[in-house]
This record gives sequence, structure tokens and C-alpha cells, in this order.
Amino acid sequence: MQILFLRHGITEWNIQKKLQGRTDIALADIGKSQVLSWNIPADITQWHVSPLIRARQTAELLGLKDYLECPDLIEMDWGDWEGKSLNDLRKINASAMMENEAKGLDLRPPGGESPRQVGQRVHRWMIALPEQDYIGAITHKGVIRAVLSLATDWNMKTKHSVTICHNTGYLFSWAAGKLEFKKEIVLCR
Repeated sequence: MQILFLRHGITEWNIQKKLQGRTDIALADIGKSQVLSWNIPADITQWHVSPLIRARQTAELLGLKDYLECPDLIEMDWGDWEGKSLNDLRKINASAMMENEAKGLDLRPPGGESPRQVGQRVHRWMIALPEQDYIGAITHKGVIRAVLSLATDWNMKTKHSVTICHNTGYLFSWAAGKLEFKKEIVLCR
């Protein structure tokens, strides 16, 4: 089975570089225009979408009507850090932020979840998927990064060669419990 992960369109908080997490932010006008320019594969048999409005708006702008809303695809819970930028957090308490960021997969904001926990949640979702040829998932940067870490054994302590963008799909294969990253697919027409 193949799974294509898409990040939702741009929001005002993306533009301001604020951590959104579970805060339910709608798409910005530029994000709506951006999504309308995407060309998604027509042979995807089922779409799964995060319950947050920015992901649902992305699905609707893409003309997807019969998608499944999937709580496991919700963004990482950034807890007390939501609404703040990483730069602001680094200024507030540089040493504590540096120590937390050095944990990679186990970075955990106060009151939030770690990327490792996000990966475990999404892994459970993948195990429960029905056998289909090609599934699409509209989700969030934190979720796609967690999936990338599962597929490539990336510990998130360094930068990955793949950057998660708003206009790119990330194709993975999933077979016999093994996840493999295949390629990036640019969505702009």
C-alpha cells in the first residue's frame, strides 16, 4: 500500500512562524489560493484528514467529498508552547530550550506530546488501515516529520534532507508493518 501525506495550506500562524499544534486555525487567503493550485493524484482510493479546520479546508478546496476525518492525524500537541514561535521560546529560556531540543524525538513541550508519541499514534493508525492500493492523508508538519522519522530511523537531533513544505506530498509505502519513504511529489500545477 502507498500513503501520500500532504501538509495543509498556509495559515496566518504559519506566516508568523507560531507553533499551532491543536489550536484550530483556519487557512489564510494565501493558503486557500495555494491549495487551489495543487494537482493531486487521481488514483488515491481513500482520503483521511485531520479534524482541525486547516486540514478540512484543504480537503474541501481540493474537491474531496468522501474523506474520513481521522483524530490520529491531528497535529502534535505543543502544549504551553502553542501560539509562540521557536525563536521567542529560545529567547525566554535559552538553556532549557536547548536542552529540550537536544532530545530529538523525545522533545516534549510542557503540557504537550513528543514527536515519538506522535509517531506511535500515527503508527497505530497505519496498522488499522484497510488494505487499499493508495491512501491520501491531509495532516500537519509535525505528523509528517514523525512519519519520516519512523521510515528513516531519523532521531530528529539533526536536520533531515527532506524539508516538509505546504506544496509537496510525501509518498511512503506500507507493507507487512514496514514503512519506507519513497519520494517527494510537488503538487503545484
